[in-house]
Amino acid sequence: MAKIRITQVKSKNGKPERQKRTLEALGITKLNHSVEHEATLAIMGMVEKVRHLVKVENI
Repeated sequence: MAKIRITQVKSKNGKPERQKRTLEALGITKLNHSVEHEATLAIMGMVEKVRHLVKVENI
């Protein structure tokens, strides 16, 4: 599996609770925080739901 780096680039303030919880489930805690995950279908689905708040890079 390929690895991806997910970085939060926009604030979650004012966003729906579901999007905040998705960021939390990905392990992102604050702005400009990055995490690395395997590019599984589940992870990619979560990233798709918050794509307007994050930046994704292939590693």
